[in-house]
Amino acid sequence: MNSVILMTTARLLISMLMLFAIFLLVRGHNAPGGGFVAGLVVTSAIGLYALAFDIRSARSILRLDPRVFIAIGLLLALVSGIPGLVQGDPFLTGIWVDFKVGQESVKLGTPLLFDLGVFFVVIGMATIAILSLAEEEG
Repeated sequence: MNSVILMTTARLLISMLMLFAIFLLVRGHNAPGGGFVAGLVVTSAIGLYALAFDIRSARSILRLDPRVFIAIGLLLALVSGIPGLVQGDPFLTGIWVDFKVGQESVKLGTPLLFDLGVFFVVIGMATIAILSLAEEEG
């Protein structure tokens, strides 16, 4: 599609969608949202880019093959369960660590790592689906 308005809007919206996805990812391990929804938002940004430009351009902004995203996500989800096993708890037991950043206390834990894994798996799977369907159309 050769719409200047769509191309310009897509460039603007993609950066906002990526920031919103990061917000959903970080917020989601303690509240609704998380890796699944954030992955869908990123995939919708990629789909918008493919619609505004072309499929080759959409694949180039990914920098990696979507199957690599799936592998990274599965590895992160697997690794997030190991700390529970090390402590003698069941697999995927949440473990949190407190960090001091200035006066603030920040809690990071394995649920965030698991959500990050889900995030990458959803990006990989949904991107494969969207780009495959778009290639069949053209």
